[in-house]
Amino acid sequence: MVYYFTSTVVDPPAKIYMGKDKEENEELIKYGWEEDVWVCIFHVHPHSSAHVYLRLQNEQSWENLSAELLNDCGQLVKDNSKDGRKEKSVTVVYTPWSNLMKASRMEVGEVSFHNQKLVKKMTVNLKDNKVIKRLEKTKTESYPDLNDEKITWEKEKRRLEREAKNAKKKEELRLEQERKELANKNPYESLFNVADMRSNYQNAKDGETIDLEDDFM
Repeated sequence: MVYYFTSTVVDPPAKIYMGKDKEENEELIKYGWEEDVWVCIFHVHPHSSAHVYLRLQNEQSWENLSAELLNDCGQLVKDNSKDGRKEKSVTVVYTPWSNLMKASRMEVGEVSFHNQKLVKKMTVNLKDNKVIKRLEKTKTESYPDLNDEKITWEKEKRRLEREAKNAKKKEELRLEQERKELANKNPYESLFNVADMRSNYQNAKDGETIDLEDDFM
């Protein structure tokens, strides 16, 4: 089972989700998206903490997320962690899903990181009941086929990338055609194009100098 929440502190609203238990966390680790940010309490055994995921919007960067949105994620992590909810404050880490590293020797739900430089930390203080209640009102439960969802999204992403590439190429061709049409309407324009002008000195360097005195007796 996966729990889904909607954070309205940003526009458009953000999608946050988490697994019911460490077995679910294992599935989320395996089938996360490139657009996901993983959030967890930082301590010696991170696998005992709730794992919360934030799904980024188009063009959104994990490195400049708003403090309000990060607080929503942090409050969920703290409130849904057995040990974390007992603490006055906890240190929470977050990193792109692609930076998670899972080794065969690790326990269920346990992860490490490929690159420590891509891991950020923040402090989450006492439980904010207003934040938790707001998020709980948006909570839904689902049993998604995570593998199928990921495959479907990756296909859609490739389609969108092709469309963007084709649109860019089409626009470039349109601009080139406009340039040619403009040049045909004013054929003398290139004669006065400073970029096309060359001095005798430049011609001499290229071996193109013509000795005009040869034309006179």
